[in-house]
Amino acid sequence: MNKAMKKDLISITDYSKEEYLKIMKLAAEFEENPNQDLLKGKVVASLFFEPSTRTRLSFETAISRLGGRIIGFADPDSSSASKGETLHDTIKMVSNYADLIVMRHPLEGAARYAAEVSPVPVINAGDGANQHPTQTLLDMYSILKTQGTLDNMNIFMVGDLKYGRTVHSLLMAMSQFENPIFNFIAPPELQMPAEYKMFLKEKGIRYFEHKEFTDIISEADIIYMTRVQKERFSDPIEYEKVKNVYILRNSMLKRTKPNVRILHPLPRVNEIHPDVDQNEKAYYFTQALNGVFTREAIIAHTMNLK
Repeated sequence: MNKAMKKDLISITDYSKEEYLKIMKLAAEFEENPNQDLLKGKVVASLFFEPSTRTRLSFETAISRLGGRIIGFADPDSSSASKGETLHDTIKMVSNYADLIVMRHPLEGAARYAAEVSPVPVINAGDGANQHPTQTLLDMYSILKTQGTLDNMNIFMVGDLKYGRTVHSLLMAMSQFENPIFNFIAPPELQMPAEYKMFLKEKGIRYFEHKEFTDIISEADIIYMTRVQKERFSDPIEYEKVKNVYILRNSMLKRTKPNVRILHPLPRVNEIHPDVDQNEKAYYFTQALNGVFTREAIIAHTMNLK
């Protein structure tokens, strides 16, 4: 593959608004018809240097439904990385075997580096607290499916907005659409980082910050819940202070808009009470299923198959 023509997906900003809409259209096609032999005879490397259930399984399901073969590892301890092999050498070697690399890594910037080293396309399945672009695209598909549009959305983001890579990527992508409003609900320790607020200011997009998780959600079209991630804290005392701060309960949804849907990148710990699961406004399990169709769309687009 000509390296100049290679389509990587490392950051959500690698795609234009047109590409976002193309992925939405392809995802809908794959939802209608998920089994298509587009990857027949192709090998996809799935390299997970950090644990994952949903992302890895939905990528592997997407690859299987497209007729591709999967090689790779789900745990770095079972790879030569545990013997001290560098990321550079791992990627160089794997790119000899595979037509596409899907990678998750705990270090920010690892996916961009892999894309520079690899002659085959790289899809970032999450790099540290930095970016998780395929999650964003499935979130957008979930918003589009439930709201009928990506314009004029009032999005409430709740919980860990400092380390939560999903909210950073979603903010960047949704800001490409008409007239979004963002409401950030987080403890002071976990507020949305300044660079993202600057980005919104420069684009003239309205955002509001709140410390309390209360009736303000009655304005929401989307409530995006996040897990306070223990693995991103260097100090366990800091984690204990904030881990149970924002819990969504069914009773809190009484005054919310009929169209509101609750999204969560999962896994949840206790930030959404199980009593919410039966509410028709809870969408997080369907959202996870949307991941398979969206990732089929991303693979097809990356490999120029559609």
